[in-house]
Amino acid sequence: MNHQPRPLPWPDHSTPLMLAPMQGLTNQALRSLFAGWVRPDTLFTEFMRVAPGETAKRLSAADLREMAPAEHGIPLVVQLIGHGTEALVSAARIAQQNGATHLNLNLGCPFGRMTTGLTGGGILQRPELLQELVPALRSVIDGSFSIKLRAGYDDPQQIYSLLPLFEAAQVDFLVLHPRTVTQEYQGTADHGVTARVVRETDLPVIANGDIRTAKAARRVLEQTGAAGLMLGRGAIADPLLFQRIRGQAASEPDRAERAAMLRLYLSELLKRYSALFCGEQQILGKVKTVLATMDDPAFAKQFKALKKARSITHFSDLVQSLA
Repeated sequence: MNHQPRPLPWPDHSTPLMLAPMQGLTNQALRSLFAGWVRPDTLFTEFMRVAPGETAKRLSAADLREMAPAEHGIPLVVQLIGHGTEALVSAARIAQQNGATHLNLNLGCPFGRMTTGLTGGGILQRPELLQELVPALRSVIDGSFSIKLRAGYDDPQQIYSLLPLFEAAQVDFLVLHPRTVTQEYQGTADHGVTARVVRETDLPVIANGDIRTAKAARRVLEQTGAAGLMLGRGAIADPLLFQRIRGQAASEPDRAERAAMLRLYLSELLKRYSALFCGEQQILGKVKTVLATMDDPAFAKQFKALKKARSITHFSDLVQSLA
């Protein structure tokens, strides 16, 4: 069967900088802020849980409302997580019927180890299941089909044995986080694995993991030859990381620049979360989840005070005092 190239969810002939899908963080409000402010080349939804078994409600009504080929003029990739070929294929069909163009299968999230079925990174314990699942998904996905995965379940060499399957199934691109599932977020991402994957496959490989500065981003691109980068915690802590990598903002901002970014960022999040979520404590809890990604020692005292704030008014006052 001839492979007809499908449009990828980033501009042609570019090195895309993608905003990672992060559960509890990259909701519509945060994505809209990033889209208008720093313009990632590609956006991902939080993972959408696929209901197993026989059910007419494979995806939640809230998830279906997020189905779209793009948000704010930026390609949007809908990420699915679940287990069972029939359930995931059904969900892919439903997603497309509701407007999704770009679909991604989550094979990396350690969350999957804590459920009754093998989901997310947990599926890598049974790689033989992928022999049926991946081609079946490809057969029903009309737009781009990508996979986000870890280097392996407990063996960082596992990824190399999976590449022939991904290529034969005509997956469009991979997003690789070079830790194992069992590592969760311990240790460091081994981008030597990323570099070898890039060498061993013709599929575009997006590098993900421990990219928190412009210097680190450039090093990963140079050392791996990756087609692009996916930015997660580093970008949530510092949205201007996109602009820093592009050379459109200071690579190493001084304290005043960092404080100005924080004031704008946290104020905008508070405003957008107030419109999206209900109740003062839920709104504060969501903003504090973002705050938890920030580890800048220069603002440690101020971050501690913000985490202790019990009202939106107090939190907002503390944000405006950041300097």
